[in-house]
Amino acid sequence: MHPTLAMLDGPVFWAILAVALLLFGGSKIPELARGLGKAKREFKKASEEVENEINNATVEDDLRKQRLKQIEEEERARIRARIEEEERAKHKPNGNQN
Repeated sequence: MHPTLAMLDGPVFWAILAVALLLFGGSKIPELARGLGKAKREFKKASEEVENEINNATVEDDLRKQRLKQIEEEERARIRARIEEEERAKHKPNGNQN
């Protein structure tokens, strides 16, 4: 357990609850709890959106890398074919085939 959360057990928790009750009164506590719940939901939603954005960016980056690799391989194959064709043309004497 996290050290700061460990301090909120037993008597400390009840003391915080009592102080909150004295400060805000019994009628305000449910409103505060609803507000905290709403804030927690909004935070969770925002963090999930950020996580989804990061995942989407990662997937797009991987796809871009794969496409670049494919383009490089295609270009290498074209260059290799052109070099082989030039080599064959060099070895053919005056257009005659051997």
